[in-house]
Amino acid sequence: MPEIHSTSVVDPKAEIASDVVIGPFTVIEYDVVIGEGTKIYNNVTINKGARIGKNNTIYPGSVISAPPQDLKYADEPTEIYIGDRNVIRESVTISRATAEVGKSFIGDNCLFMAYSHAGHDCLIGSNCIFANSVAIAGHVEIENNVRLGGLVGIHQFVKIGAYSMIGAHSMVVKDVLPYGLFSGNPLEYEGMNIIGLRRSGFTDDIIETIKKAYKLIYKSGLNVSQAVEKIKSEINQTEEIKHILQFIEKSTRGISK
Repeated sequence: MPEIHSTSVVDPKAEIASDVVIGPFTVIEYDVVIGEGTKIYNNVTINKGARIGKNNTIYPGSVISAPPQDLKYADEPTEIYIGDRNVIRESVTISRATAEVGKSFIGDNCLFMAYSHAGHDCLIGSNCIFANSVAIAGHVEIENNVRLGGLVGIHQFVKIGAYSMIGAHSMVVKDVLPYGLFSGNPLEYEGMNIIGLRRSGFTDDIIETIKKAYKLIYKSGLNVSQAVEKIKSEINQTEEIKHILQFIEKSTRGISK
């Protein structure tokens, strides 16, 4: 049986693994699934539609699977999927999807620091870190291994590429390419995320290849279409370069310059 504090209110229809620990004054609604090894501290609210994996830790004041902050939402049955080994710190808010999409997703091994927010219909990868008070709007897509500094704001429908890092207080209104450092308002490219890439096992040759591509995009004076053609013809088509090109091709908001 899960360890549930006597002051908590847990709907009997919630599916909770036998070793889950639930602290005082927590509320868990029906249509919630919580996996093995998860620890939930005091004063947490988990609304219907939450699908929470194994070995997560949820700190006081957090609200998971809150109804979307979308005026069109009419209490349709929607969901938020959260993977394994995530750490959700104090007063984090994570919304479930709207009926338009149906399901929101968060991967594994993410850290949501205090007061951060992930809006409805988001698709967030694994191994991401979101610092205090990061605000992620609805319909945002974030790939794996992304780092967002404190008080970063992400506009709705923006896409953030893998292994990118965005500095504190930045406002992001266009898509952010993978592997780079960005900051400011308006957001600007500041160079490669070299330390992050090396820590993740990228070789110097791979980093140098990406750097050549980004010189064409950001430093050559070419527009994006012209830079893409040069990258295709002049740079070795590694998996990382293919990823960059595919990311640009699929961008709907344009890329941050």
